[in-house]
Amino acid sequence: MNGQPLTEQAPAAALRLGTRRSALAMAQSGMVAREVIRLTGRPVELVEITTYGDTSREALAQIGGTGVFVSALRDALLEGRIDFAVHSLKDLPTAAPEGLALAAVPAREDVRDALVAAEGLALDELVEKLAGAGRPARIGTGSPRRMAQLNAWARARGAQLETVAIRGNVDTRIGYVSAGELDAVVLATAGLNRLGRSAEISQHLDPELMIPAPGQGALAIECAAADTDLTAALAALDHAPTRVAVAAERALLATLEAGCSAPVAALATWGRENELQLDGVVGDPDGTALLKMSANGPIVLDETAEQQARALGHALAARLLDAGAATLMGERAR
Repeated sequence: MNGQPLTEQAPAAALRLGTRRSALAMAQSGMVAREVIRLTGRPVELVEITTYGDTSREALAQIGGTGVFVSALRDALLEGRIDFAVHSLKDLPTAAPEGLALAAVPAREDVRDALVAAEGLALDELVEKLAGAGRPARIGTGSPRRMAQLNAWARARGAQLETVAIRGNVDTRIGYVSAGELDAVVLATAGLNRLGRSAEISQHLDPELMIPAPGQGALAIECAAADTDLTAALAALDHAPTRVAVAAERALLATLEAGCSAPVAALATWGRENELQLDGVVGDPDGTALLKMSANGPIVLDETAEQQARALGHALAARLLDAGAATLMGERAR
């Protein structure tokens, strides 16, 4: 047969997905990578990046918390070393970064915190058992938000409980319980689920007991704003109800001028007829004071939905500030 020989089309270049090196971050990024491959037909390469939050041994509250797990990934995006990045949304600073786009917020995982305790005991069972042994239950967490709500719970019941500041990955934290150094630790249910470790959960701490961090259970997918093709492709992973809910939670956090390590909790939930309820908590870590308030309003799921949700968050934060939230938080992060 005459004519020019056929040439095979070059395979599409792999998309470079930036991720932290932790087992949880890799699991989350792997989930997103599989969806991106399905949507685009392009291979995805995971690019491991070490962040300041991964290498510092200081408590998050001491190093500021805000952005310590994010900045290195964002730098890699802006420098063109990766094409997109996956974050735990609760780690994202509330200020929008110049040159980057929040391309997608996928459907949220379980928002609740989880207790991993010795002998699989629930919180009240653990406290009661150790009170009988003449000592307080020692519960580890790196979160002032969790400390505030756990200590407030204990104070309200006259229960003996001691919160212990810890850091480290999931294995390290659960290892404190296995080794008998702590009686329990509190972790995010979503992370344990994504790691396939839900069987180790002793009790889900429902929001009535402990409201989660703003954005907890949600992921954020960022890319360069100038890459409009990739932004449009990643948008297929977006889940509007989740995106709108976390917008309300993060607006509350931003208005309080608090970082992700501050003792602030927020949870937006959908009710009937697209009504969004936002619950907010501000407290001091020792649990001596805990300020809880709620707000709700209908949200029209159109192009202004996030703006409506943010207005709800701003309004609730203003009420919290009027009631003395700034004093409870101590120095407000800017």
